[in-house]
This record gives sequence, structure tokens and C-alpha cells, in this order.
Amino acid sequence: MRKITHTHRFRRKIRNSDSVYHPKSKFYKWFVLANVMLGTFMAVLDSTIVNVSLPKIMSSFGVGLSTIQWVITAYMLAMAVMLPTSGWLADKFGYKRVYFWGLFLFTFGSFLCGMSNDENTLIMSRIIQGLGAGMIQPLGMAIIIREFPYNQRGLALGFWSIASAASVSFGPLIGGYLVDNFSWQLIFDVNVPVGILALFFTVVIQREFVSPNARKFDYIGFISVIIFLPVLLFALSEGNAATNSAGWSAPYILACFAISGVALAVFLTHELTTKNPLLDLRLLVNRNFGMSNLLMLVFSIGMFGSTFLLPLYLQNSLGYTALQSGAVFLPVGIIQGVMAPLSGIFSDKLNPRIPILAGVGLLVFSFYLNSNLSFLSEHSFIMTTLYLRGFGMGMIFTPLSSFSLSTIAHDKMAQAASITNTVRQIGGSLGVALLSTLLTSRVNFHAQMYGGAVQAGSQAFQSATRNMAYYIQQHGGGSFATAMKQGQSLLMSNVSSQAYIQGIDDDFLIAALITMLGFIPILLLKSKRKSQINQLKGDLKPHVEIIE
Repeated sequence: MRKITHTHRFRRKIRNSDSVYHPKSKFYKWFVLANVMLGTFMAVLDSTIVNVSLPKIMSSFGVGLSTIQWVITAYMLAMAVMLPTSGWLADKFGYKRVYFWGLFLFTFGSFLCGMSNDENTLIMSRIIQGLGAGMIQPLGMAIIIREFPYNQRGLALGFWSIASAASVSFGPLIGGYLVDNFSWQLIFDVNVPVGILALFFTVVIQREFVSPNARKFDYIGFISVIIFLPVLLFALSEGNAATNSAGWSAPYILACFAISGVALAVFLTHELTTKNPLLDLRLLVNRNFGMSNLLMLVFSIGMFGSTFLLPLYLQNSLGYTALQSGAVFLPVGIIQGVMAPLSGIFSDKLNPRIPILAGVGLLVFSFYLNSNLSFLSEHSFIMTTLYLRGFGMGMIFTPLSSFSLSTIAHDKMAQAASITNTVRQIGGSLGVALLSTLLTSRVNFHAQMYGGAVQAGSQAFQSATRNMAYYIQQHGGGSFATAMKQGQSLLMSNVSSQAYIQGIDDDFLIAALITMLGFIPILLLKSKRKSQINQLKGDLKPHVEIIE
């Protein structure tokens, strides 16, 4: 009897509260949307704003690429862990409460990042930031879907996506300005007052919602996934690290791969057999959903990894400032924002595979063009590759989302969204770890090749250093012997610079090859208009029941 009374009380609360169906104020849902957009902007911003500051952070702490890439990877990993967990937390403790604590963790982590005085503290602070961001993004989307009726949901999600696109465009630009004119710490400190404002708005504006059907938490799935991902990425990043003289055959590297493999096996087995999985991997059996997420994984590896590489090349090889390297990314988000709705309209009228194929083709071509960078590359050439990237990204996301969810039942939408978001973050983490490791390996390879080709006793080497010595002595003074040593040093420095750029080029070529694999799942996608109509009916059904 008690259970029946509780259910009746919950249904009566839905009918009588100031919900989206019986609102006290017609502006309420728009205030909620603005508040969620603010949190989403901050969370996505910190995925991109850090890229342009990496050279400054590396020089500030005196660390190499294999260490500093964890500033990005740790954030994305923490997000990937929290994305599937945040839904259960919200159902159990309330959406407003969990969203508030997500904002709090993000703001507190930002404060700790700005106070960090060594790389280890910064990485740990970024983990706290990522845990908060992993709550903000999925819950923000869920709150919007709950507050807006079906006929306004597309418009609301369109506004919400603007916050993500704006942070992609303006994140590197804002980060570059702050790093050049102030310090790298300020890219984190700026989140603190904005976060406090978002916390205040969340308390004042949002009302609470607690699901009456919170499922049992999957502890085995959660523990296995938080072992699998960090241990795997640690092994990938340490394989070519300067502190690891044994390389990939080092015992602790092999042990990490073994532990990661066992954890992955436990995770997959448990998720496919348990009644209440952390991630319902059985949804991947659905052809469109499974192939779409495979494409998302491939896309994220190439996209996030290449975004990590370009600021390093611009600042370390071409001498760009942080602001200049951040400004080159501004058109990418703008072009993506313009192309996304156009590709959606095109995919509704014609075959959605066409814009997806064209978008992946443009991404592959842009990565291939980037594999021809040199210290003489012009700004117009670099911008052309980014224009192509913006068009490619804009043509992929909307039709891919349509394909992905076209045959998913309404009651499985939350799990499907969790899987897609988690796959994207895992792909990004793998991309940064993989391409940074390959960069170190390829730079060392080319440095050895170029260094071996430079013969100190050859006539060409002696002639070049002698001419440089004459120039140095005439313009800088000093003895000829000192000028000769300076000339030799400059020549070897140029060899090192060439090896670094060649390593960057190799990485972009690998990113192009990885992204090219995305053509395979595209060809396996299957469009079904009937399933899309059934999905629309499924979306409308729960709203009709609540109104009744």
C-alpha cells in the first residue's frame, strides 16, 4: 500500500508542479536553457583552451611532451568516466543537485589548476575539473530535454549546441590572449567567477527532479572501466618516455597492458550479462548505432589528436604566439556551426551517407595537407586546411546523430547518449596519448637519421659552418673559433627543428590514415525511413501519457 501511495504522490506532483506542461512562467525553461548553456560553455571550453598554452606550461615546469599531454588526457579521461555515471547519480539524488555538484567540482578544480606549482598538482586538478565537466554536459542535455516539449526541443538543443561550437572557436583564442598578455594560470582562474555565477543561477532558477525508478548501480562495470582506461593510456604515453630506457619491453609497461586487457575483458563480459549495466553495450548490436559509434571513435582519435598537434607546431616551429596560434581555430567552429544545419536539411531530403562521406573525405584531405608542413609553410596554407576541417566536421555530426538514434527505442535514449558521449571522450583520450607517443618516437627517429647524414668531416659541412662563422663574426664580433662553434650549433639546431617538423608531419599522416578507416562503417550504415517515423512516435508517446 505504501508503494502505491508513493507512486500516486509522484504522479500528482508531476501534474500539479510548475512543469513544462503546466508552467508557472513561460520564460522558466528559457532561463534553465541559458543556465545550462553557461555550464556547457565552460566545460567544453576547457577541452580546447589548454592546447595553445601547452608550450608555456612545458617551459614553466621544465617537462617534456610525454608528461604534459596528461594535462589534456587526464581531463578527458575523467569526463569519460563520469559521463555514464552521471545519469545514475541524477536519477538517484536529483538532477539539480548533481548538476550543482558538477559545477562545484569544475569550479573548484579550476581554482586548484590556477594554484598549481608543478605538473603533478596540475594533472590532479585537471582530473577534478574533468569529473565536474563529466556531470555538466550530459545532465545539461537531459535537463533541456525534460523541460522543453517535443515541438520546441530541436530549437532548444540547437541553442545548446551553439555553446559547444562557440567554445571550440573561442577557446584557443581566449587561451592565447590570456597566455600572451598575462599567464597560463589565468586560463583556469577565469572559470572561477563564472562558475560561482553559474552555481548561484542553478540554485535560484532550477527546480529539482528525482526519478522514481533509479536503477541499481553497476560497481563492477565502474571499477573495471576506471582501471582499463587510465592504465592503458599510461602505458601508451610511457612507452617512448625519456625516463623509460627499456622502451615498450619494460616490465611495468607490459604489466600495464596486461592489467588493462584483463580489466577490459571483465568490463565487456559484465556489461553484456548484467541486468543493470553502467553502459548498455547490447545497444551496439543495433547496426546503425554500432557503426555510428565506431565512426565516432575513429573520428575522435584523429580529430582530438590533430588539434593537440597544431598549436605545438605553430608555436615551436613557426614562432607563433599563443594568441596567434589560437586565432587560427576561430573559423573552424563558425564554419561548423553554419554547415551543421545545412547538412541536416540535406540529409533529410537525400541520402544522409552523402554528407557524412564528404565530411570524412574533407577531414582526411585536410590531415594529408597538414602532413606537408614545413618551417616555410604560409599562413594561408595552414588556414586552408582548417577551413576544410570546419566544413568536414559540420557535414558529419547532424546526419551521423540521425543515423545513430534512428532505430533506438525511446526508453533507451539516455543509455545511447551516454555510450556516444563516452566513445567520443575515449577516442579523444586515445588520440592525444597515441599521437603524442608517436610524435616522440618519430622525432627521435628523424633526429637520428638527419644527424647521421651530417658528416662533420665533409667538405659541405665545413663550408657551411665556415660561411656561418664569417657572418657571425662580422655581425657579432668575437674570435673566429668561437664563431665556428656557434655556426655548428646553429646547424645542428636546424637539424633538430627539421626532425621535429617531420615528426609532426608523420603524425598528421597517421591521423589521416586512421580517419580514412571511417569510410568502412559509413558504408555499413542502413537508412530506414520507417524506423525514423516509429522513433518519432516513441518520442511523443510519454508526453501524451503525462498530459493525460
